[in-house]
Amino acid sequence: MGAPGPAPLSLLLMLGIGCCAREVLVPKGPLYRVVGTTVFIPCNVSGYEGPAQQDFEWFLYRSEAPEVALSIISTRDAQFSYAVFAPRVAAGEVQVQRLRGDAVLLRIAHLQAQDAGVYECYTPSTDARYLGSYSGKVELRVLPDTLQVSPAPPGPRGRQAPTSPPRLTVYEGQELALGCLARTSTQEHTHMAVSFGRAVPEAPVGRATLQEVVGLRSDLAVEAGGPYAERLTAGELYLSKGGADRYRMVVGGTQAGDAGTYHCTAAEWIQDPDGSWAQIAEKRAVLAQVDVQTLSSQLAVTVGPGERRVGPGEPLELLCNVSGALPPQGRHAAYSVGWEMAPAGAPGPGRLVAQLDTEGVVSLGPGYEGRHIAMEKVASRTYRLRLEAARPGDAGTYRCLAKAYVRGTGTRLREAASARSRPLPVHVREEGVVLEAVAQLTGGTVYRGETASLLCNISVRGGPPGLRLAASWWVERQEDGEQSSVPAQLVGGMNQDGVAELGVRPGGGPVSVELVGPRSHRLRLHSLGPEDEGVYHCTPSAWVQHADYTWYQAGSTRSGPVTVYPYTHALDTLLVPMLVGSGVALVTGAVVLATITCCFMKRLRKR
Repeated sequence: MGAPGPAPLSLLLMLGIGCCAREVLVPKGPLYRVVGTTVFIPCNVSGYEGPAQQDFEWFLYRSEAPEVALSIISTRDAQFSYAVFAPRVAAGEVQVQRLRGDAVLLRIAHLQAQDAGVYECYTPSTDARYLGSYSGKVELRVLPDTLQVSPAPPGPRGRQAPTSPPRLTVYEGQELALGCLARTSTQEHTHMAVSFGRAVPEAPVGRATLQEVVGLRSDLAVEAGGPYAERLTAGELYLSKGGADRYRMVVGGTQAGDAGTYHCTAAEWIQDPDGSWAQIAEKRAVLAQVDVQTLSSQLAVTVGPGERRVGPGEPLELLCNVSGALPPQGRHAAYSVGWEMAPAGAPGPGRLVAQLDTEGVVSLGPGYEGRHIAMEKVASRTYRLRLEAARPGDAGTYRCLAKAYVRGTGTRLREAASARSRPLPVHVREEGVVLEAVAQLTGGTVYRGETASLLCNISVRGGPPGLRLAASWWVERQEDGEQSSVPAQLVGGMNQDGVAELGVRPGGGPVSVELVGPRSHRLRLHSLGPEDEGVYHCTPSAWVQHADYTWYQAGSTRSGPVTVYPYTHALDTLLVPMLVGSGVALVTGAVVLATITCCFMKRLRKR
């Protein structure tokens, strides 16, 4: 069935009606599509008269019979199709889809080689006069399917199980590298787009479940799927092409969420005559089912050799073993190991003793500086803590803390897992040192301008040979007969090596400290003034030196209080009145003397 041709343009112009002629538009040809795919051919009409909804009829002219029009489908006649198309129309494989009243889309699924030819879109006339173009034609050429997609040999890297698809296990933080081969022998000029995608474990594969990871577009631009865009920008994800048909995806710093089934999708694109790009073929291949072995599920820490009991000054050694299916320390993973200690009965993991960081550098925790403490790796995953000389204060509960890190962009480390060992009790025998101290003010009463001498006599019971004593003097000020809320202030002292350590004297005058006997320390306040008034006490401490030449405090105590009050000489009160006159001075001196004596007696009674 043919369609009437358009009226000659010269005749339309002579009649003056060329401005409103009907026109039917289809794409410019030829169009190239591939066997087995779906083709869409649009058609629209303009410049028509009559109803807004126009009808459309599609015909095919094959190359072997270019004059024979084969009826394909119509919008107004359900029986329009020839026998060659009727079953496919009935099955929905061939459809005409209406986009609007004057535009439709011819859809042919599962394209066959015999579908090649010239397609005509015809619009039955609804015009009062037969003017313009009532049909449009476009050629469709059907290409053979030559697209091939497969995993790239020798296969993905990692611990691989012999299954189909291959099951690949990678450690968290390692690189996931997958390869894909995509090739075509299409004779026309086409572009290849290759995309790597992931479906969550056990999910059916399809467009709805396949999340794109990264892809190479037909214009050679590399783009990542939404969740992976940041990693592409950071350089943790990239896609490369090697040779004519080999593509490789690398995901750096693998995370737990990267587990799933990975696919490679190749799409072949061709440019239509109107300049637009159309996808003419697409195929997908399963690359691997990837399992990510997380560090948190593998990291385990054990300690030994069991509950320890050592004496003061003896070495203390503790071992920590890090176990689990873990990647070796290196490019992708790093580890740090440390020991924590909490005093017996104290909650929580306690304070840091020592730590070996990811670079192998040892650092000591607060309070352990200056001690001979070693932290070292003695086997591939065994670490040893050694305290050269244990002290009673080292007794408590020890735990080993291991942390695993993975490397992100460059050398940046991200903590991926941590684990603490069970508590390991450590007991250190006490030295058995008992100290007592008695402080006194020699001479009893002391006057202003004189030297106040305070003695601290120390008695010691127990302790090892070589025990040394140190003593320090402290003062608490009084205000209006009440004890000040200001903390006690160090005045001076002498350490276990006999070195004087001076603090701040309340009156600001000179201070001297000295050892006047094996267990007797003296503090002297020269030129005593009223600001030196206060309650003084001494604090002796016992010190033990171990084989590593470090000192530790084995015991301490505090003496009772000693009150220092600088009295004023009675004759000093008469000097000023004598300048005025002897009579006045005698009276004034007597009154002042009586007042001072009264006040002194009151202060003495308080003491």
